[in-house]
Amino acid sequence: MEIKSVSSKQLSEYAEVIRNSFATVAQDFGYTRENCPGHTSFITNERLGSKIKDGYHAFGCFIDEKIIGFASLTENRNGTYEMNDVSILPKYRHLKYGKALLDFCKAKVTELGGNAITIGIIEENNIVKNWYAKNGFIHTGTKNYDGLQFTVGHMKYTI
Repeated sequence: MEIKSVSSKQLSEYAEVIRNSFATVAQDFGYTRENCPGHTSFITNERLGSKIKDGYHAFGCFIDEKIIGFASLTENRNGTYEMNDVSILPKYRHLKYGKALLDFCKAKVTELGGNAITIGIIEENNIVKNWYAKNGFIHTGTKNYDGLQFTVGHMKYTI
């Protein structure tokens, strides 16, 4: 397993990983393109392309040159980085690849001189919320956003 930066040339590959990974969440919570178009399982290549223009750091988790996971970091302010689209294909879950990707992002933020990582999750997804808490993230609040059928829970990891 190797985690490395990915470029916009690989966008269609990692976009598919993101969509397939988040599809299980959409199914679990009953989200469809019609009732929750803003859910990550429906993210378009164009939307991801616009994120690249915003200067985010994109990383893929590879096994034998096949991308099986993804995460991104975007610098906010005051040394805080937002982590997004953390995903592992269902076939590769529960094999510690997600933890490796998370640890990689923590180390990358430290390397970039950052002091914290923030994330947004589906507040009602206790499995994910508990996993992040187990990995040092603290719940900092919730917010409702237009176009989303769920409450976003915000969490923070301090370096």
